[in-house]
Amino acid sequence: MAFDLTRRASGVLLHLSSLPGPIGHGDLGPGAHAFASWLAKAGQSWWQMLPIGPAGGAGSPYQSPSAFAGDPLFISLERLCEDGWLDVVDLPPASSGPLSDPELSAQMRDPLLRRAWLAFHERCPASEAAAFVEFCSSQNVWLDDYALFIALKKDYQGRPWTDWESGFRDRQAPALENARRIHADEMDFQRFQQWQFHRQWQALKTSANEKGIGLIGDLPIFVSHDSADVWAARELFDLDDHGHPLHVAGVPPDYFSEEGQHWGNPLYRWDMHRSTAYRWWVARFWRLFQLFDAVRVDHFIGFHRYWAIPAGAASAKAGAYLPGPGAPFFEAIREELGGLPIIAEDLGVVTHEVDDLRKQFGFPGMRVLQFSFGGDPSFLPKAYPEDSVAYTGTHDNNTLRGWLDGFLPGRGETPAGAAAGAEECKRALDFSAQYESADPVLGLLEGVWATQSRLAVAPVQDLLGLGAQARMNVPGTIVGNWRFRLEPGALGSEIAQKLLAITQRHRRT
Repeated sequence: MAFDLTRRASGVLLHLSSLPGPIGHGDLGPGAHAFASWLAKAGQSWWQMLPIGPAGGAGSPYQSPSAFAGDPLFISLERLCEDGWLDVVDLPPASSGPLSDPELSAQMRDPLLRRAWLAFHERCPASEAAAFVEFCSSQNVWLDDYALFIALKKDYQGRPWTDWESGFRDRQAPALENARRIHADEMDFQRFQQWQFHRQWQALKTSANEKGIGLIGDLPIFVSHDSADVWAARELFDLDDHGHPLHVAGVPPDYFSEEGQHWGNPLYRWDMHRSTAYRWWVARFWRLFQLFDAVRVDHFIGFHRYWAIPAGAASAKAGAYLPGPGAPFFEAIREELGGLPIIAEDLGVVTHEVDDLRKQFGFPGMRVLQFSFGGDPSFLPKAYPEDSVAYTGTHDNNTLRGWLDGFLPGRGETPAGAAAGAEECKRALDFSAQYESADPVLGLLEGVWATQSRLAVAPVQDLLGLGAQARMNVPGTIVGNWRFRLEPGALGSEIAQKLLAITQRHRRT
């Protein structure tokens, strides 16, 4: 089934880690398949997720050691039992705590994943061995470098690649040849995990697609410095002779931060990417389109111009804008891959040039309800253009409930950047009241579904009316993010029927 971003539809934003599950956090097992079934019963057409690569520092999916790999912690141990690589008796007791716990998940899963690899290695039938070899061959553009990078990271107790011995740091051929020989078993284990992730992912995607649910992924524009991507292709990044960034990514002061945001990711050498016809980027999009039916491109603005911060600067305010690759970049990707089902995350300072770039390729932009009531009529929901995706909020926003509570005396602080808290709250509540819901959060959600935007999306927290404690991320902070998790049974038939009714009322099915 083909999924079309130009069709009037709706969906839910929920990261895999936030699903209930037996060990630490959600995975690709029965819980994911059950959520896809729930979406279908609720009349939805899309399931949007955050980046699905191995999480980086502080659990952030936006700081992954690979732009291509899947997170092994999403591999379902139950599915490995069904495939015969684990015994059910090997599984630990179910542990579905109130928060996602990647540390616990890694502690409990890694020994069992290694046991599954050993079982596969010892007794796999010829057909399975051939499938494994075929997967490795099909992904050779990234898989071998990733497997070696992770093996070396383990050998160096997690230290960044810039701290490795110079032969490994600088990828000298004799050192790499020796490393591949020494770490052959660990590399095969890493390949096995990626194969199992891919197989389980494709099973989920096939099942979801058959139910009429498309999957929307997330492509962060920048990658982590301590990643296989930067280590394996230093020439594509703005680094000094020792591999350290010369400039790093971020954004100037905005709604989320008066000081701006200092992300710390290395910047690209766009001249080098251009000289290869953007080969690395073609491979990156190719991989994502294997896994998803559409992709949200994070920080789309950066393809027109990006904020470059000197690496030693303490604040993002020290940065300056530099030109991005522009239209030739997307032309090159489209020439190689054909149609590009892309959602452009164009939040922030959107110039006419950014808007023209987005429209040139037919990418819908984004509109976020929480930014709509500050007093500018062009931001109101009635002004949302048809070629947009309307959100109640994103992973970087407070929940709708928490956002409203922040305006009320004794409930918290007025949201940063709000021009006039009381007036903004009044406008939001007046907008919600149009939809005759006893709960203003549900009224606001219905207001998003009522817009002329082709696609409407709500984080699952807003469907459930959860407060600020359920927020996924607070930009500019490190501790306590990415931990939200659904309680088992939270998404029952009643909320499915409510969402179905709203969806049908506004012709999104």
